[in-house]
Amino acid sequence: MIEVMLNIELEKNGGYGMTALYDEIGLAYDTTRKADPEIAGRLRNHLQVTDGSKVLEIACGTGNYTVALQETGLQMTGTDISKEMIAKAKEKSSLIQWELADVKRLPFNNNTFSGAACILSIHHFDDLFAPFKEIYRVIDKGRFVIFTSSPEQMNNYWLKEYFPEAIAKSAKQMPDVKKVSKILREAGFRIIGHETFLVQPNLQDFFLYSGKYKPRMYLDENVRSGISTFANLASKEEVKEGCSKLKKDIQTNKIEDVINKFSSDLGDYVYVVAEKR
Repeated sequence: MIEVMLNIELEKNGGYGMTALYDEIGLAYDTTRKADPEIAGRLRNHLQVTDGSKVLEIACGTGNYTVALQETGLQMTGTDISKEMIAKAKEKSSLIQWELADVKRLPFNNNTFSGAACILSIHHFDDLFAPFKEIYRVIDKGRFVIFTSSPEQMNNYWLKEYFPEAIAKSAKQMPDVKKVSKILREAGFRIIGHETFLVQPNLQDFFLYSGKYKPRMYLDENVRSGISTFANLASKEEVKEGCSKLKKDIQTNKIEDVINKFSSDLGDYVYVVAEKR
């Protein structure tokens, strides 16, 4: 009954299509998606909580970062809107509380957690204020750490050279950092600060721009299928043409010039750190 009611609410609020998308992505998600140690380590540092603290991960997907944070000594709970993602997450750890939940209606009491994190997901929320207010409600005193990218950063991804329409659509759906910070304040949070993140060649989690220094990885359909920009926003024609052009540029080493052309001092991703006092 709870599951049926949740699905009705998701459909009514426009979230059902995204649920279906991530149920599909979730089928092979862990083929290419893993918790990157550096990203997980910075999340842990930004949370500023002691070992044993109860921390919530919102939109946890298959739970890669939830498990990584649990292994640092935290007592983790993971929520996601996708049944497929949560089913996969439950296979990874019985020590973590996994919940199928809409971020706008979290199934937790007030002041339950010492902190919360959301990784590469806020752009899928059709509204930011309601989720942020709900996260504020379930945190006692502590930090809410968001890992995301801004439109300004995405417009400097060299992927634009090969998949311009998909990257433009993806950048358009990303809320800029000023807007995120503004709405966090409106929800009651205090902004601690922002920290940019630069993709490194040894990055282990294959999200959108993780192939910054490994362009050949975008030729792999398995990699693309785990990235929502390709799974949801790119047409088959654009992917075919873009991959053909990319393959040719890799073979001729022209890709080095393209990467250099899109060099930017804005960083590739950003941590937004907020706090409930």
